[in-house]
Amino acid sequence: MLFWELFLAALNSILLNKVRSFLTMLGIIIGVGSVISMISIGQGAKKQIYENIQKMGTKLLYIHPAFGSRNAVRNVQRENLKLDDVEAIRRNIVGVEYVAPEVMQNAQVKYFNKNTNTSIVGITPEYLTVTNLKIKDGRFIDDKDVKQFKRVCVLGKSVQDELFGELSPIGNIIKIKGVSFEIIGVLEEKGQTGFRNPDDRILIPITTFQKRLFGIEALSGINIRVLDENMMKLVETEIENLLRLRHRIKNGEESDFRIRNQTELLEQMNEISKTLTYLLGGIAAVSLIVGGIGIMNIMLVSVIERTREIGIRKAIGAKKRDILLQFLLEAIVVSVSGGFIGIIVGILVSKMIPMLGGFPTSVTIEAIIFSFLFSLAVGLFFGIYPANKASSLNPVEALRYE
Repeated sequence: MLFWELFLAALNSILLNKVRSFLTMLGIIIGVGSVISMISIGQGAKKQIYENIQKMGTKLLYIHPAFGSRNAVRNVQRENLKLDDVEAIRRNIVGVEYVAPEVMQNAQVKYFNKNTNTSIVGITPEYLTVTNLKIKDGRFIDDKDVKQFKRVCVLGKSVQDELFGELSPIGNIIKIKGVSFEIIGVLEEKGQTGFRNPDDRILIPITTFQKRLFGIEALSGINIRVLDENMMKLVETEIENLLRLRHRIKNGEESDFRIRNQTELLEQMNEISKTLTYLLGGIAAVSLIVGGIGIMNIMLVSVIERTREIGIRKAIGAKKRDILLQFLLEAIVVSVSGGFIGIIVGILVSKMIPMLGGFPTSVTIEAIIFSFLFSLAVGLFFGIYPANKASSLNPVEALRYE
């Protein structure tokens, strides 16, 4: 028989049992839709992370204390980075554009009857440029504020929303650990950046933080912007050598600090999001396999129901390969049709997820092609056994079957 005739025969058989064919197709539809929507979530997360890190720039280095042991307690962050280290880097390292120290603690913040717990960050004026933050309203902390230990602060967008809602907070007084601070500015909303959320914090002069509020001399970290991206490795090495010398660390001993490269962080986050995408896609692909088992089950039932038909066709000259191809085509048509519908469902679900759940999604042509080819492979794989069983029936026994 011609391929076209076999295809029409397979299609006719499917249309004769519309409800059963649709229910068989449903497993593939759900599977393909799940794969596309899950991969789109992973890709959306990857895209958002990439964009947020790119906002900060790729010419950044971040130095933070290493973890060690103290008083028999392991994994305690060492208190070894000081403002003197910042000045040493600023004076001695060529290729450094800006250096911005920071010191951070969580604290309770109150405004009349409203309160919230957020990160209090002590900073210098360079912090705004290095971290690529922008002022939405008011002004930023300046050198005068730092030198005079002023009790002024700049709010992140989340803190503003929590304490003031839509009202402008400029000029109002809030209490941080019971100490009054005047609000002089509000930052533009930036969104999650890596493991940090710049919107959920309050910035104050670093001297005020250290001397008047917390009494902490050690820094939480040092942010550095390099002049040229090509100098990143050189600057990183020179800073490491300088700090090891200043901290009197001998050759062979582990450094008491860590230097993080923003480019390396971007690569790490990409790897994490890629793993997440594969994991989500793999979990969703299980439903496709379940759909394939459903196809095989229904096709086996169909073989039993059509045993006499198979016997008649063989008796009038149909060859084994004709029967095999017809039943295989039925499985593939069901699978591919379900795949097409599943693609549409997956795209629609991916578009709805940001609106309903707030998660970013990104549908890629690769995910669509992968899902379709996988559904085709599932139909082919799970259709082989029923098709082979149908083509192997003895025509005499098949004609006697009731």
